[in-house]
Amino acid sequence: MRRVVIVGYGMAGARLADEIRRRDKEMHVTVVGDEQHAAYNRVLLSTVVAGTMTPESVSLHDEQWAHDHGIDLRLGTTVRSIDRKARTITIDDEEIPYDALVLATGSKPWVPPTEGLLDPDGTMAPGVVAFRSLDDCARIVEKAGPGMPVAVLGGGLLGIEAARGLAGRGCLVTVVHPVGHLMERQLDAGAGRVLARTLGTLGIEFRLGVLATKYLAGDGLALDDGSHVPAELVVVSAGVRADTRLAEEAGLTIDRGIVVDDALRTSDPRIHAIGDCAQHPGTVSGLVQPAWDQASVLADRLTGSAPGSRYKGTSVITRLKARDVDLAALGDVHVDVDCPESEVLCFTDPVRGRYAKLVLRDDKVTGAILLGAPDAAATITQLYDRGQPAPTDRLALLLGRALPGEAASPADLPASAVVCRCNTVSKGQIVSAWRAGAETVSALAEVTRATTGCGGCKDAVCGLVDWLEASQPRSA
Repeated sequence: MRRVVIVGYGMAGARLADEIRRRDKEMHVTVVGDEQHAAYNRVLLSTVVAGTMTPESVSLHDEQWAHDHGIDLRLGTTVRSIDRKARTITIDDEEIPYDALVLATGSKPWVPPTEGLLDPDGTMAPGVVAFRSLDDCARIVEKAGPGMPVAVLGGGLLGIEAARGLAGRGCLVTVVHPVGHLMERQLDAGAGRVLARTLGTLGIEFRLGVLATKYLAGDGLALDDGSHVPAELVVVSAGVRADTRLAEEAGLTIDRGIVVDDALRTSDPRIHAIGDCAQHPGTVSGLVQPAWDQASVLADRLTGSAPGSRYKGTSVITRLKARDVDLAALGDVHVDVDCPESEVLCFTDPVRGRYAKLVLRDDKVTGAILLGAPDAAATITQLYDRGQPAPTDRLALLLGRALPGEAASPADLPASAVVCRCNTVSKGQIVSAWRAGAETVSALAEVTRATTGCGGCKDAVCGLVDWLEASQPRSA
């Protein structure tokens, strides 16, 4: 029997184990995870910090799931080494053989070189916590309390989500970010300014374009402009680095991550890599959708159900998971309004927390930022996903107005419309699953995985269920 060993039980490793079992019930699968927890949805960690979700509610799998599906799950276990010649991995004093090895080791938080953040032994100093894992969330929740001054290092996607979660707990949050505007990878300067203003109304302060130079426990951060940010707790969310230790020690080709081809093979054809630790030209790191697309392709190949399957990259839409803020960014947004090759429209309404930017080329959407514009985001996302020409009334599209021929209800959506981007679930798949007996949102999530990613599609899935209940005959 073919033996597959997956190193890493995060969102990528867990999804691969699930995808393999959906295709092959007999293959011998071993999963090794270094955390004590079973797999959980890392996308929703900010809701755990905010207290709106419990650690149990963000679980993806549990040990019972692994047992029921014949998965040999090893939690709280570190892989010491890979022996490529013998085709084994070593954990503790045991060697586990493999026919195919998959590295899904994810990434580690990057700690900026600010004096005092780390103790001499390399561990986090007292009062400093990274924001990356469920254990990190527990440490943050244990330390944070209403009225406590907290500094968040990093104004990227995860830093903003952490700051919003802490503000929801009543903390006095200041975000320190070295760039002049927030989320510079996904937003232009105008959108970054409107986002900062919106978050400011929710009790979050910002120090942008400055570096933290020193941390003093119980006092706070000294900044390079000579100012000071009081903080009894510092949450580090300044970026991540691919965890490539095992691959590097095994002699695999490494760059920013573990280099893989379209078959997700490393420089050793019996070893594969997926998720944040993998480096593929079509991958945007730090997001869940590419990892899950890769897991599907690799499961096709490992089980032989589709040996010609290849990963060609993922078209990513970034959504901010922060309560009271509706933000979506997609494609190439860093295009100036006077760019001769593109058509660029921009609308800004800072007082009401709205910013919309649309980039088109050859009548197709190639980029967009939609802040505080959920109706426009829904329509523009569908156009981007399906590669359809944009309506001629660009302003109406940008402002989210109802347009002739556009979907105004679930009934109007075509079957091919993607409802859940994280899991690439279409309206047609949801309708088919409903007709087969999955007649609740939770049942549909179990069958199709819709709503199990970032959760941004839950309202749309609820709308489809309501429409189906009203218009379709139920299963017997």
